[in-house]
Amino acid sequence: MKAKIGGPMMDVEDIFKDLPVLETDRTILRKIEKNDVQDIFAYCSDEEVSKYTTWDTHQKIEDTENFVHFVCDRYSKGQLSPWGIQNKTKGKIIGTCDFVNWNSDHCRAEIGYALSREYWGQGYMTECVKKLIEFGFMNMNLVRIEARCLLGNIGSSRVMEKSIIKGD
Repeated sequence: MKAKIGGPMMDVEDIFKDLPVLETDRTILRKIEKNDVQDIFAYCSDEEVSKYTTWDTHQKIEDTENFVHFVCDRYSKGQLSPWGIQNKTKGKIIGTCDFVNWNSDHCRAEIGYALSREYWGQGYMTECVKKLIEFGFMNMNLVRIEARCLLGNIGSSRVMEKSIIKGD
């Protein structure tokens, strides 16, 4: 896959191999690291958080260790990978957001995200999604960014509305 980054075309793998750090008012979006396992387990083991995700609730810390290993492997291969959402005040990972698929031929991508229940309804994810949208349009040559959620997922629906993601 190729993408236009500030002019010349470059491999998509180059973007995700050296995933850039992005910043919002209250968060730092960065690569997930092995020492983030406890923070990630804290929200991935919450059935309310995983209720509308594509992954199962983490039952044991090994589930989260496997996830972190999987993500770090994707970074090393330059594949689509999530940003960890680090709360600036507390310094811990409170969620993830990412481009879950990217069609560079059609300049289109889809965003996915998960957030610790402790931070729901406070605008954290909207900040992060807006930053991803900005990154996608400015750095990935995208002309369309999509997101979707199940009907019952009111919180995710609100994030999409506030992030100016319109339904077809």
